[in-house]
Amino acid sequence: MMRLLGAAVVGVLAAAAAQAHFAFVVPDADGAKAKLVFSDTLDPDTKVNIEKVASTQLVVRDAAGKETNLEMQKADGYYLLNIPGSGPRVVYGVTDFGVSQKGDGKPFRINYYPKAMLGGITGKDATSGEKLELEVVPDGEPGKTRFRVLTNGKPVVKCEVSVMPPAGAEKKAVLTDTDGYTPPFEPTGRYGVQARVTEVKAGEHQGKKFDEVRHYATLVVTVGK
Repeated sequence: MMRLLGAAVVGVLAAAAAQAHFAFVVPDADGAKAKLVFSDTLDPDTKVNIEKVASTQLVVRDAAGKETNLEMQKADGYYLLNIPGSGPRVVYGVTDFGVSQKGDGKPFRINYYPKAMLGGITGKDATSGEKLELEVVPDGEPGKTRFRVLTNGKPVVKCEVSVMPPAGAEKKAVLTDTDGYTPPFEPTGRYGVQARVTEVKAGEHQGKKFDEVRHYATLVVTVGK
C-alpha cells in the first residue's frame, strides 16, 4: 500500500494545475485515431519537446477484453496513435518520466498514467483492472458525472483532482471524498481529468536517487454524446 501525501489547500492545487503539463490520450471523434499530448490542455503544445513522453507504453482493450499494444508515430507536438477495433474501448498505459529535481528540493520520480475512454464504457470495464497504480474512472449518468480516483484498485481519499469541463470552461480543482469520488459535474461533452498522488518512497532509478514518487493519472472521456 502506498504511503500517500494528501492535499492541504485546494487553492494551491489550482495554481499548480494551471502551470503543469501532463500526458493525455486524446481520441479523435470517430475513435479510429488518438493523439498522445504533453500539455496543460487537451491540445498539443508545440513549444514542448514531445520526446519527453517517448517512453510511454499504451494498450487498447476492446469490449471482449482483448488488449493490443499501440505504436506511436511522432508528429508536430504529439504522437499519433492508430486505434484498432470499434465500439467501446479503453486506451491506457504508463509514461516513465524519470527523476527530476527543482533547485535544492528533494529529487522525485514521476510516473504518468494516461487513459482515454471510447464508446461509453462504464462499470468495471472502465478500469484497467488494477494494472495501473493510479487511475481515474468516470461514474454516474450524464448530468451527474463524478470521477473516482483509484490506486491499485482502492479509492484515494482527499486526492488532488483537476477537471477540465467541456465547451472551454475553466479548470476546476477539487478533492475526492471518503470513497474516492469528486463532486458531480453537470455538463455533457468531453472532459479532461488529472489526479495526483505523492508516494513517500525513496529509491534509485536509472542511476538517480529520489525521495518520493509522484503519480499523475489522466483521463479523457466524452459524457452524454
